[in-house]
Amino acid sequence: MVRTLVALLFAGLFTAGVAVAGKPDISRGNNTFALDLFAKLRAREGNLFVSPFSISAALAMTEAGARGDTLAEMAKVLHLPGDATTHDEFGKLIADLQTPNAKSGYQLRIANAVWGGKGLVFRPEYIDLTQKHYGGGLKQVNFGNPPEAMKTINSWVEDQTNNKIKDLLRPGNIDANTEFVITNAVYFKDSWTHAFQKGATQDAPFFAATGEVKAPLMRVNKSFPYFAGDGLQAVELPYRGGRLGMVVLLPQARDGLAALEASLTQEKLEGWLKAMATKDGTVWLPKFKIEDRMNVENTLKEMGMRKAFTGEADFGGMTSGSRLMIDQVIHQTYIAVDEEGTEAAAATAVTGVRGAAPVRREPFEFRADHPFLFVIRDRQTGAILFLGRVAKV
Repeated sequence: MVRTLVALLFAGLFTAGVAVAGKPDISRGNNTFALDLFAKLRAREGNLFVSPFSISAALAMTEAGARGDTLAEMAKVLHLPGDATTHDEFGKLIADLQTPNAKSGYQLRIANAVWGGKGLVFRPEYIDLTQKHYGGGLKQVNFGNPPEAMKTINSWVEDQTNNKIKDLLRPGNIDANTEFVITNAVYFKDSWTHAFQKGATQDAPFFAATGEVKAPLMRVNKSFPYFAGDGLQAVELPYRGGRLGMVVLLPQARDGLAALEASLTQEKLEGWLKAMATKDGTVWLPKFKIEDRMNVENTLKEMGMRKAFTGEADFGGMTSGSRLMIDQVIHQTYIAVDEEGTEAAAATAVTGVRGAAPVRREPFEFRADHPFLFVIRDRQTGAILFLGRVAKV
């Protein structure tokens, strides 16, 4: 008998970090996965907001129970080592991200849990591993009563994301055959180091692909890390304390977003970040809010994670009594950007059922009045927390 696996994933994504000799560079691996995933998702129309860090974290918890070819495929797609070092380093990264210094003071909460139903006995070593490295202790729910189980898990999601992600699990996502759910949640809120002047925000043209619209453009005049070249402008807007920042990638051409997305690679992103120099300038950025929801199981299959979604999946490291497989991967996100700062959250569900340096130059002008990409990253570890596209406002 094959039982399917259910897992919830929340926010996140990473840029290149610095590898330590003999240890895997989890940040860089996550970043590679993030850009691979974005390359697949960019065909979707309109605004797009994902947090691959959360997907990667939840799938890493799932990978901890995988064996054989299932493990090999998951490790390859996620760009993780596929051994015990994965979880040790992932746990250290999660802990570090949630330890801001007093100067930074941002809110960043990362939470994990394993939800088990009746009749499924987990291996103690699996629960110990997820608890030790991810804080994902076992929680019991009654999947025989799907509405009750859904309400319990959704309430946990809402609590962990400050009520920004609601109804992650919806009717049909779980049923009486569901065996377990793995959850990872991330919530982020911080203020800009240099707030946009509220009195300076004005409605101005925004040249979306569907035509010109009016949008509230915010304005700030300060010094920022800045780069121009390769057909784009890039600016980093630091959050309070300077540890986190939002990198905005703006194509020079109003209709250049598709070309920018098609050319985006980890190497190019790293190059643009390294080439940034601190300059005085004026930044115009629209206020925006994005709420997104998508299923990504087919995307993961296209990326090479196939066996985990079939009856041939081997998750023997989780339980010895049942065959398990992944069924659905549901991802839901939220972000709001205004003059004061940013608030963001994200959630993903993998569901299952039974059976299956400063330089002074001329001031720059950065006017984001047409579609652009953005990345929210931790400048200390290199971890990117969120990645998105603003195609319309």
